[in-house]
Amino acid sequence: MGALGQLLLWLQICAPARAAYKFWVPTTHFEAAANWSQNRTPCAGAAVEFPADKLLPLDGELVLASGAGFSAADTSLDADCGAGAPALFRDPDRFWWHDPLLWRSGDSASGLFSVDAERVPCRHDDVVFPPDAAFRVGLGPGARPVRVRSVSALGQTFTRDEDLAAFLASRAGRLRFHGPGALRVGPAACADPSGCVCGTAEAQPWICAALLQPRGGRCPPAACLDALRPVGQCCDLCGAIVTLTHGAAFDLERYRARLLRAFLALPQYQGLRVAISKVARTPRSREAAAPEEAATEIQVVLAEDAAAAGGGGRLARAIVEDAVEHGEALGVLAATVRTSGAPAGGGSAAGLAGPGPRAGLAGGVTAALLLLLLALALLLALLRRAGRLRWRRRAEAAPAAPLGFHNPAFPAAGAQAQVRAGRPRGRGGEGRGSPLTLRPAQPPAGPPSPAPRAAAGSASRSYFVNPLFAGDEAEA
Repeated sequence: MGALGQLLLWLQICAPARAAYKFWVPTTHFEAAANWSQNRTPCAGAAVEFPADKLLPLDGELVLASGAGFSAADTSLDADCGAGAPALFRDPDRFWWHDPLLWRSGDSASGLFSVDAERVPCRHDDVVFPPDAAFRVGLGPGARPVRVRSVSALGQTFTRDEDLAAFLASRAGRLRFHGPGALRVGPAACADPSGCVCGTAEAQPWICAALLQPRGGRCPPAACLDALRPVGQCCDLCGAIVTLTHGAAFDLERYRARLLRAFLALPQYQGLRVAISKVARTPRSREAAAPEEAATEIQVVLAEDAAAAGGGGRLARAIVEDAVEHGEALGVLAATVRTSGAPAGGGSAAGLAGPGPRAGLAGGVTAALLLLLLALALLLALLRRAGRLRWRRRAEAAPAAPLGFHNPAFPAAGAQAQVRAGRPRGRGGEGRGSPLTLRPAQPPAGPPSPAPRAAAGSASRSYFVNPLFAGDEAEA
């Protein structure tokens, strides 16, 4: 068993129940093709160049594998190697802690992903560097220290600040960690079954800058209209976002396993990826939440590719239906849905009407309704001018009918749901779809008003006040 295998075995034995691991991926190995300007290792007899100010400073080192060595060879050993530009070893200081592309999660599974801000180590994560590989990490600008639960490097695991500080100040530590930033350890593992906030929100500008640096700092265009931007994501994406208000019974790991087993395994949801995490409640959610609710919420991001267009919305509706049916057992108090629009470029998503006869019929119906409303408005104006239509003063008007009714078909208050719909405010991290919020209905403050009695001889026992007909004869 190699050193990495021994380390993973040790982590499985000693790990707490809810530990999360982030593994550093790149190395500064000579044999790594990505470390060379030609994306291949030099062959025998090739000319090799190292950065003059990076390779051998006063306290530098050249790490070789066991049994390896350097020697000056005659270029005639390989005629093809002597031609062309020398192979240049790329800058080893190009790797930065805040780059999401340089980390691998230890609990990754098919169909799951993490938003960009959670791809780098969170404050409750255990960070693992390759025990048998050379590496070099830039710690960032130094505005705030990077905080994690523990750091494993060079066969040592640091869980106390003073031990890590001593290592970083040593010669071996200075060769592997550089930059003005600081690295701290010590927070306890996440002990909340509902999950913990990652804690990288303040570093998100640096995370996004590192992620988008190869693209010139610009996000790629989204493949749909009204794209969404989840909390912690650097660029817009297509799909849906389900926001869950959770209670004390909610278990994040159990809920993630439920979504994987009950939904993502189904054929109709192939091509979708899901990210589930606890995030700080957004200002939009705070306005809609009750004062006693927590300052956090569960964000479920459903990202779709071109082949799965429209699938995110369908899965979001299925998740909400599941939350309404099993919310009490799952610890879900309310659910809000936001979805992106149709594919950009005139395509049609599954479940959305595309161009063709159906779209033309919808346009004709819309035009007919507009003409009918215009004719009705002109008729009302003419009748009023002719004196045949009179407006009653507000004081003479009949009392306003209630804006709703009690449906006796659903007598149990716990089985009712209150639905709110509206447009979101702003753009930012809230997305740009129409949110739909479902929340268990609150019991009335006092005893319900008695329903009006049915007419004699009526076989129906469902009746309500019709707000379209104000007056004593408005009962049906």
